[in-house]
Amino acid sequence: MACILHIETSTNVCSVAVSEDGQCIFEQVERGEKGAGAERLGTMIDEALSFTDNHAIPFDAVAVSCGPGSYTGLRIGTSMAKGICFGRDLKLIAVPTLELLCVPVLLRELVAEDDALLCPMLDARRMEVYAGLYDRGLKPVREVRADVVDADTYRQWLDERPVYFFGNGAKKCMDTIDHPNARLIDGIEPIAKWMQPIAERRFLQEQYEDVAYFVPFYLKDFVAIKPKPLL
Repeated sequence: MACILHIETSTNVCSVAVSEDGQCIFEQVERGEKGAGAERLGTMIDEALSFTDNHAIPFDAVAVSCGPGSYTGLRIGTSMAKGICFGRDLKLIAVPTLELLCVPVLLRELVAEDDALLCPMLDARRMEVYAGLYDRGLKPVREVRADVVDADTYRQWLDERPVYFFGNGAKKCMDTIDHPNARLIDGIEPIAKWMQPIAERRFLQEQYEDVAYFVPFYLKDFVAIKPKPLL
């Protein structure tokens, strides 16, 4: 197993955690306005590094949430993660934010049906969200993209099976989606400690990022999937 520093800054919830051998041994969470929590990121990371140094626990990697999400938050989180990797010669692991949102839903067993789909959503603006669709094994059913949500956006999946919607973009969409197979799970946030299962799997599979050239979601894919402007 590994000791991993986790950094999550994709929304107004900024968080840092340390996991060792599958257990969270350190956590700091800061909530604020969109992107504002990242202002304390440096202090939170310093506290995490001091904790591990004082306990003589060597890091193996840094995991950072790579989006989609707040432009400012992702930029700050990625910059800090890369700086630590360069300074301590550590591996860099990218954790997609929408996959991260699925982790507490699965670990808390909030999905009843075996064939149900998970649809994490991050708020964009008006009726726009960034969303993906996953099965209970976190296998993508549809690629992550920006959706302008109407009654038909997810109908092809809703007509077949239950779909659970969650994340900070989900609640505003439920009246519009209005389908008997649509389920809302409230209160799900992207938190650093939930990155651990995904980050450890990628560490064991040696799915590392190039520290010099890695960029988060908003730079790599934003042009291709950004929502169309409203008229």
